[in-house]
Amino acid sequence: MGKINIEEKILSKNIKKADALRELFQENGVFVLNLVSSPGSGKTSILESTLIGMKNEYNIGVIEGDLQTENDTERIRKTGINAVQINTGGACHLEAEGIGKALENFDLDRLDFLVIENVGNLVCPSSFDLGEDCKVVVVSTPEGDDKPAKYPSMIRVSSAMIVNKIDLLDYLDFDIEKCIDYARGINPDLYFFNVSCKTGEGIGTWTDWLTKQINDKKSRL
Repeated sequence: MGKINIEEKILSKNIKKADALRELFQENGVFVLNLVSSPGSGKTSILESTLIGMKNEYNIGVIEGDLQTENDTERIRKTGINAVQINTGGACHLEAEGIGKALENFDLDRLDFLVIENVGNLVCPSSFDLGEDCKVVVVSTPEGDDKPAKYPSMIRVSSAMIVNKIDLLDYLDFDIEKCIDYARGINPDLYFFNVSCKTGEGIGTWTDWLTKQINDKKSRL
């Protein structure tokens, strides 16, 4: 009983901070993406390709979440984008309080688009609102086409799903339509993007969708 009360208190505190962040992002017209996946799905590679395709049109910032190291942050900085690292030291997710502190490294008046690359995990991050406009979940072909069925809570709270590493489809027993059907059965409102960071296939369709989300939010200011 005590454990449940503690968890409820943590979530309640996070919701309050997330709501404050959402209001802050809205006031400044910043579109915020929470990018989630299990480890090794290729979300950092997707992010690199995304930033390269959009950095000349928008002012972009990135917050990177990992248990340890700044490896992914260093990769993002090489694209010319301002990136800030949050090391959780063992926690399997980012929390709104940490996002608020990381924002001190950005000029929100000038920012159009903020990407939060969450810790590689498909369980805990589904419960923690970061004040984002949307969560986008990445699955990859080597993980198996039943990945959405195994992690329904993340699919349920996401706005879109990216199937990555489609260049490997000829070599794997992965049914992309079955994967999408699993996800659609959990969340019929999902958008779907099939991409390959290696060949670039599908990246343009994905960034076109992001561009629309960013512009739509700016238009509501």
